[in-house]
Amino acid sequence: MALNARRNRQLLEAATPLLLEGEQVQLTSLAGVGSVSVRRQALTAAVVGVLSAGTVMATVTPRPLYIVLTDQRVLFFDGNRGGKPGKLLISLPREYVTAGNSKKAFLGLQYVTHLSVAGQEQGLKVTFPVQHRGDGPRFVSGLPVTR
Repeated sequence: MALNARRNRQLLEAATPLLLEGEQVQLTSLAGVGSVSVRRQALTAAVVGVLSAGTVMATVTPRPLYIVLTDQRVLFFDGNRGGKPGKLLISLPREYVTAGNSKKAFLGLQYVTHLSVAGQEQGLKVTFPVQHRGDGPRFVSGLPVTR
């Protein structure tokens, strides 16, 4: 399921002034970007469990970012503004980005890929949640595959 019409319009309104001349949007979506270590997840769950006497459970998830894939770049916008797309956080030229290790995850409810950026040691883990998991394969198909 793609972004709803209102969110898609808001994202395009945020992205359009930043597009280069002739640049065309090919995909918009929302995904969790980044990695959350098992240690951090366990620590957060333990602290919240102790503070709430076991009545509250907490999880840590990657930061939600809106993605705009154009014919020239991959743009990431802040997704932590109450649902409305925020400011541009990352802009990557497509020729420097490859996708690899792409697969369904968490009982097939999510789609995960790892982006490699030329010249960068650490990549980005991109997790498409259940409502946007269909966008994952479409996103990956627009990028070269990491070998």
